[in-house]
Amino acid sequence: MHPRSVTMACLVAAMIPCVAAAQSAATVAPFSTAKPGKTVAPWESVKINERKKLTVYDLVDDSGTTVLHANADNAASMLGMPLNIDVRKTPVLEWRWKVSGLVEGADNAVAAKEDSPARVVFEFDGDRSKLGFGDRAAASLAGQLSGRELPYATLMYVWSSSAPVGTVIPNPHTKRVQMIVVSSGPAGVGKWQTLKRNVAEDYKRAFNEEPGLLKGICVLTDTDNTGTKVEAWYGDLKLAAP
Repeated sequence: MHPRSVTMACLVAAMIPCVAAAQSAATVAPFSTAKPGKTVAPWESVKINERKKLTVYDLVDDSGTTVLHANADNAASMLGMPLNIDVRKTPVLEWRWKVSGLVEGADNAVAAKEDSPARVVFEFDGDRSKLGFGDRAAASLAGQLSGRELPYATLMYVWSSSAPVGTVIPNPHTKRVQMIVVSSGPAGVGKWQTLKRNVAEDYKRAFNEEPGLLKGICVLTDTDNTGTKVEAWYGDLKLAAP
């Protein structure tokens, strides 16, 4: 397997700590009820691998509201928490985010340029017997590298440098990771964007099947492939019925 495929396997495997906590939560923990500072529990830092510099996540005050701040300087790591949610019942995701700028040279369709200033990452369970040989091989490799089982499927909402909003971008290494562009280009940079998506419908569009249980959620601000620097801010993420 190509070295970058190994890196991608590590990336997806690294998401598993979101799932592997002792108990899965029924709701997404808000940032706004916490105090500014470096303590972000029950959210936890999620390494991609030992060689990657960590994105720095902390809680900051923004006009009287506590939000999550991410600072990536040639770095890639996530912040995640476990869940146990049927998104067919509570499919509507609402959140807001803000970025300091785009990631120069980033292209989510190209492995060597696959960075984004802001992402929301969903990890799903499912029927693994349906996976093809390539996906099973990638899962096996990732399991060997991380000691943890890969998610059945991973759906990401991303801020793209140039791809139009609504574009579905398969991960360059595995179709089990699909990205949907929800913010694009320089419009809105430096300002809060409020977003709403139907996760169940987006999952069906990306994977052509009904979603299984949602087992984890992460946020990810990464610049490791392009070697650049960017900051992002995340408000509360809320899942609700239609």
